[in-house]
Amino acid sequence: MQTFLLILSLALGLEQLPSSIHVEGEKFHVQGIALDRQEECLYCSFTSAFFKTDLNGEIIASVTGINGHLGALTWDPEGRKVYASLEFKDDAIGAGISRTLGKNTYSRSQTEFCIAVIDVDRINGMDVPADSVMTLVRVEDAIRDYLAEVEVDGKTFEHRYACSGIDGITIGPEFGKRRKDRRCLYVAYGIYGDVDRTDNDYNVILCYDLENLCRPVHKYFVFTGNTTWGVQNLAYDSHTDKLFLAVYRGRKESYPNYSLYSIDMSQTPRRAPLDNVPYQKGKVDQVVLSDSGLCDSATGIHGWQFEWGSTGFCPLGDGLYYISHSGVADGSNYCNAVLYRWNGSPEQAFDQVIR
Repeated sequence: MQTFLLILSLALGLEQLPSSIHVEGEKFHVQGIALDRQEECLYCSFTSAFFKTDLNGEIIASVTGINGHLGALTWDPEGRKVYASLEFKDDAIGAGISRTLGKNTYSRSQTEFCIAVIDVDRINGMDVPADSVMTLVRVEDAIRDYLAEVEVDGKTFEHRYACSGIDGITIGPEFGKRRKDRRCLYVAYGIYGDVDRTDNDYNVILCYDLENLCRPVHKYFVFTGNTTWGVQNLAYDSHTDKLFLAVYRGRKESYPNYSLYSIDMSQTPRRAPLDNVPYQKGKVDQVVLSDSGLCDSATGIHGWQFEWGSTGFCPLGDGLYYISHSGVADGSNYCNAVLYRWNGSPEQAFDQVIR
């Protein structure tokens, strides 16, 4: 607790936070952002590269040599580590990354999904080799589900729960009654958005004890309706005590296909069977969406049609957020991390902070 209070005392105040931080990327779009208020810098993942920038968006250090999909980020100010999702896989996304980088594509048997633990204090210059600052922890559940074949309504599909890998990642407390000494790392599956299967309407979130990443202590399912590629950015916000799930909208017409969902952390997870997932026998751990945002009258699903967040969603813990506005200019990808304030309205949820 004393360490946490010290970090807060050194943290940037609102008046020092820029209203936006513009970062120029490279070949691939931005995947995640994280703010280090103590060191006054921003960390960004651009799929095959990791950047450290100052608050003017100037790149002051970088990590390269990542022949895979470096996804969402989360920052641990106590341990001074960035945690990120990292995929090495054989599907269209993985093959496209390898081709662009001029590398050999991965075979199905080479597929791996990992939690990347990045020691940012060892990144002391440009083009630092990834293996010198990054430790990888295999996410066995996701690998098994990705490689599995399942049968639904007489048809055989690849990928249990339509698992496409992992992406969203965040640090937060336990659900419901909490052990004060346990901090959790949450890792969300990617989910294929096929409209011709019924077993891909849940998002899957693994929960690890941050001090022991050997295996998850829980595997949660949350019914959102279909999403495209699952949770792109997962972010715990202590101000609202919510998990935010920023996604690419799904394509099934029976669902509202929101782009942002939230889960109240105060709830107690329940054990219940999954609907329309016939190969999953018995009950599993489930959490439900909060009643924040718009409500779809046909399904009861709540969420927001918020344009941004899937390429970077970073709560600052005091009702403020940096949310990525991504795009391409002159053939190069960029991230514009824009400062927002929570308002909680069903229509928008956030107000841009303009100075």
